[in-house]
This record gives sequence, C-alpha cells and structure tokens, in this order.
Amino acid sequence: MKYLIAGLGNIGTEYEHTRHNIGFEILDFLAGESSIFFASGRYGDVAEFKFRGRQLILLKPSTFMNLSGKAVDYWLRHEKIPLERLLVITDDLSLPFGKIRIRAKGSDGGHNGLKNINEVLGSTEYTRLRFGIGDNFPKGNQVNYVLSKWSDDELKTLPDRLKICADAIKSFSFQTVGRTMSDFNHR
Repeated sequence: MKYLIAGLGNIGTEYEHTRHNIGFEILDFLAGESSIFFASGRYGDVAEFKFRGRQLILLKPSTFMNLSGKAVDYWLRHEKIPLERLLVITDDLSLPFGKIRIRAKGSDGGHNGLKNINEVLGSTEYTRLRFGIGDNFPKGNQVNYVLSKWSDDELKTLPDRLKICADAIKSFSFQTVGRTMSDFNHR
C-alpha cells in the first residue's frame, strides 16, 4: 500500500530553515531518521521507504509553494495513490509555534500552497498536517515573518517537534486518520 507525503516549501538556499519551509524540514528529519536520501524527480525531490509494510513516498515539490498542486497531482497519478492516502504538511500562522493539527479534510485556511492543491486536485478531501509557526509579527509583516529563520528559542525545541511530526506521519500510514488525530493533535 502506497502513501504520498508531500511537505510544502520553496526551493533554494535562501528559503532553507525558514518557517514557510517546515514541510521540507519535517521530511528531511524523517528521511534522516530513516537513513534514506532524496533524489531529484519530476516536479520535486523524492525519497521512499517502507514502514510496517507500507510504502511511503516523500515529496518536496520543486514547483514553489504557490504551485504545489502540480507536483502533488503528478505524483498521485504516477504512483496511482488515492486521495485518502495523501498527507500534505504545511506551516500555519494561526497555531502557536510547534503545535500540530491534523485534519482529514478542510479549507486552505488562507495558505496559498493548499489553495493551489485544492484547485488542481478539485478536492479538499485529503489529510493535512499543519505545523504552527505562530503569529509573532507586526501588522503588514506576514511575508517577512514566514520567510524568516527560526528564533534561537524555537531552534531549541524544534528537534522534539520534528520527531513528533515524523511519528505522526508514520501513524497516518498504518492507523486511521481519526486515531492519528486523537494521538497527535494534543501534543
């Protein structure tokens, strides 16, 4: 059974380790933990590993955040993966730093990457893991905030939060979405 895990972010060294690239960062953590490596593929970098008999395909789209739907759609079709086995990982300004929220479906919540995925797939019926980046910025500075690096305090706790996300991804592949939500949304 195959699963597509798409972590959203922007390509390029100027975006590395920024709040908006948490999707890439979570997948990099999971890949490191699983001793696998990403390779360049069509519309993104891809890595694969098996967990409890499931095949997880990790995707870091190279289409930039606002065009993520093209990459997600391609890999769903290429690997013949149904929407119910898609997990999209993204940042969320409305959640405090490090808080995660998993939902089986829903709106884009103002996130342009999710908006594009919804438009391209023609559906909001897929699971998403939102990682809280907080909203500690002055009015009008949202773009600068999401594209900025983590604070020193955030960097201290980030590895623990990345581990929880990696565990949630694995849970998604072998438990129901409801059970995964129950196990991880309060952490």
